[in-house]
Amino acid sequence: MIAELRRKLDAKEISAVELARHYIDRISRLDGKLESYLHVSETVLEDAKEAQKRIDAGESETFTGIPTGLKDNLCTIGMPTTCASKMLEGFASPYDATVVAKLRKQGAVFLGKLNMDEFAMGATTQTSYYKKTKNPFDLGRVPGGSSGGSAAAVSAELCAFALGSDTGGSIRQPASFCGVTGHRPTYGMVSRYGCVAFASSLDQIGPLASSAEDCALVLEAISGPDGFDRTSMRSPGFYASGLKKLESLAGLRIAIINELVGPSVERETKDAVLEAAKWFEKNGAVVERISMPMLAHAVPAYYLISSAEASTNLARFDGVRYGHRTASPGSYEDLIQLSRAEGFGWEVKRRILLGSYALCSGYYDDYYKKAVRLADELKVTYAAVFKNYDAILSPASPMPAFAIDEVPSDPAQLYLADICTASAPLAGLPSVSTPCGMTSGGLPIGLMITCPRWADDVALSLAGAFEKDRKRPIPGALE
Repeated sequence: MIAELRRKLDAKEISAVELARHYIDRISRLDGKLESYLHVSETVLEDAKEAQKRIDAGESETFTGIPTGLKDNLCTIGMPTTCASKMLEGFASPYDATVVAKLRKQGAVFLGKLNMDEFAMGATTQTSYYKKTKNPFDLGRVPGGSSGGSAAAVSAELCAFALGSDTGGSIRQPASFCGVTGHRPTYGMVSRYGCVAFASSLDQIGPLASSAEDCALVLEAISGPDGFDRTSMRSPGFYASGLKKLESLAGLRIAIINELVGPSVERETKDAVLEAAKWFEKNGAVVERISMPMLAHAVPAYYLISSAEASTNLARFDGVRYGHRTASPGSYEDLIQLSRAEGFGWEVKRRILLGSYALCSGYYDDYYKKAVRLADELKVTYAAVFKNYDAILSPASPMPAFAIDEVPSDPAQLYLADICTASAPLAGLPSVSTPCGMTSGGLPIGLMITCPRWADDVALSLAGAFEKDRKRPIPGALE
């Protein structure tokens, strides 16, 4: 889509203003049902006019005039950044996140900020303080999370592409639920500066788009080292051109992990993923089944580490330095306690408490330290697998999108649904979710392709090759 829009804009078949107005009209007409946007920019048409000036002067770049949506945990000048939380209601960032600044420099048109689970903690986009985003394939179902607003908006064509963030699966799982392509880059590939921190050792910004080719184009624009984030290491690569060069799968070795197509995965999901594996085999790749028993421990390790880091990162939101301040403060201690009690939702409070407990003296060695050790072992295990294989195939989620009124009341049940996505962040690996089938009920199923560190080009190339033989699923619940 992005390449075609670029061609039409540069050929003057459509103007940047006309394109922006097209998306604004769709948002106005459809998003009342979907609730994917928290804020629509008031300067969209003015920004599009500026982009058109660059196009007319022959100075356009890949994203000049291309309308995009931004997850609401990315700091953005001129728009609120709330993380879908009462705690940050009305907060206006004085600076752009690095990824936002890079796209702004190219002349991208920002349509607005997209809904998410509060502070990126959740898998449903139902923990948002402001809206409950729906799935564009079935408005009675969740879009996934935490980047559910981004996935739903791309699926419903309310933006050309969107940025999300992925800590334990927050790009890949909603991409699977909403029938789009989502890419979690290698940790360090993209600067995290200006992304409100959840778990700093796991957070990674990435694209959600209609194809792997579009994700590759976005990665080219937003990746690279940044002086504001010392964990960002790699220079931008030409991921889109690399994707086009993959003409054959011959010689590639691909693994399927038994534990990720086991009894915990619903039958239709498993069948769709195994059928996709046959496509890779038919096109020249060697596909083999392997076992990784350690994956059984990935979810508890992920939740211990991420919650511990969240309890530290969110300590700054105390009603004094940042965030919501209670109307009846009383003492200084009351001010902080009431402000945090009123400002945070239940899921955020739960994870802060879990993280604080894991870091307490007497429990640190038994919980947090063991989780970190397991993450280190997981990196070693994956490295050993990738000595023999180029990629791993698995479901992006053990089930398709579930009904809003069926969201488990027991949070542990919901956490266990991260079994497919939680291990890649712990090992810092790149991973792509792309549609691979539909359930009998008309819901998308996502195939996840995970590769070694810095092999984002391979993951995107494999997803792109697979997509060439497939039609993107089109949602029908809105029109």
